Amino acid sequence: MDSQAKLNNYLNENFDRIVSMLQEWLTIPSISTLPEHAGDVQRAAQWAVERLSAIGFPEARIVSTAGHPLVYAEWQVDSQQPTLLIYGHYDVQPVDPVHEWSSPPFQPTLRDGYIYGRGASDDKGQIMLVLAALEAWAETNTTQPVNVKILLEGEEEAGGAAVGDYVLNHPETLRADAVLICDTHMVNAGQPSLITSLRGILYTEIAVSGAKTDLHSGSYGGVAPNPLHALCLLISRLKSEDGSIHIPQLASAIPAASLTEKQFWQEDPLHIQKELLVEMGVNKMVGETSYPPLERIGLRPTLEVHGIRGGFSGEGAKTVIPARAVAKVSLRLPANLDPNEVFGWLLQAVQSNMPAGYQFHLSNLHAGKGISVNPDNPYIRAAAEAVEVIFGTLPVFMREGGSIPIAALFDEVLQVPIVLLGFGLPGDRVHAPNENFSLDQFRKGMKTVADFLGRIRHSKP
Repeated sequence: MDSQAKLNNYLNENFDRIVSMLQEWLTIPSISTLPEHAGDVQRAAQWAVERLSAIGFPEARIVSTAGHPLVYAEWQVDSQQPTLLIYGHYDVQPVDPVHEWSSPPFQPTLRDGYIYGRGASDDKGQIMLVLAALEAWAETNTTQPVNVKILLEGEEEAGGAAVGDYVLNHPETLRADAVLICDTHMVNAGQPSLITSLRGILYTEIAVSGAKTDLHSGSYGGVAPNPLHALCLLISRLKSEDGSIHIPQLASAIPAASLTEKQFWQEDPLHIQKELLVEMGVNKMVGETSYPPLERIGLRPTLEVHGIRGGFSGEGAKTVIPARAVAKVSLRLPANLDPNEVFGWLLQAVQSNMPAGYQFHLSNLHAGKGISVNPDNPYIRAAAEAVEVIFGTLPVFMREGGSIPIAALFDEVLQVPIVLLGFGLPGDRVHAPNENFSLDQFRKGMKTVADFLGRIRHSKP
């Protein structure tokens, strides 16, 4: 029996046990953005350390930071073999609105071929399938095929400041020949894909002030400034009904796509647009109609409003004109742009479009660069070959609309190939109620990563 057959057999025989371990990890509510869950984030990190030690990593430890902890592990097998750095995050998003979950978000449930729970797809499930592949190599071959370093963070969903500082301050510790990140998704269950581009992100808060205190709308309505109304006007001026973003510098800085990409986006041979409509539960897309949907979510910038607060929003009526209102606004950006520079452009646009009679403050809550990957290197070719073997079809190379800022930092600091090999599906409901992960994708993901590890042996330059 060859090595890959042994690996696949091991993973099949231990599948239920591995899924049970994932369920155990998913019960820990490691919500990094909520201070009351700081202890849970610590517990989730410790769980990962214990799992890595059980697999056989001679060094696995907690790395304390100014924020939530990192997990670092290392297994050096042969200086002549390449070193693979594996990244993931064990923190998760908040679960509101809880009443929309079909089962409790931290009581992971198996049904209809899926595992449901917060973190099932993003990113505990995808980390677990990588750990399963490493376990399979250790149990069937006594060691790993290549040198492995693992870095897991606990605040990816909260901006990722700690891991960014660690990468900048410990480049030698993390030195590797390639980086593997399993935190993306594929086109659909029948069409695997590899990601070649991620957009950057700029997440901001716009606070608008009017009068010195809340006012009665009967006594002051018609003369008093209303910050909620001002925010509505401002946002409509920044982004019009047709989806156009009115930040002049941004419009002129969008990179050109290749003719091959443009043809793919226009023809949509995989019928992704149709699947997007089904996943969203809508019958019409909005946005820049002069660009095909795949270009809008893969390359074009976005400006989205995530929430507005101010005034009275409780049950019943209260005729108040608020003194202050706040909007959370983010931009997704092409990989070539520096989000901190874009913040300056946004500030100018807010200044130009703010209605008269108001004060405002624009805050940069967090920002991260995008990344564009050249697929012509042995590590990405090995990933494509592994995907083809396990899924039975060639993967397509796709741009991903989401952001993983640490990928760009790895690219900048380590200057090695970044392999974005994720196994999520569009219907995983990441960040939403009823987050889930296909158990078939989970099984194929374990086998694909195990195959990939074997293929990159002897790839060291």
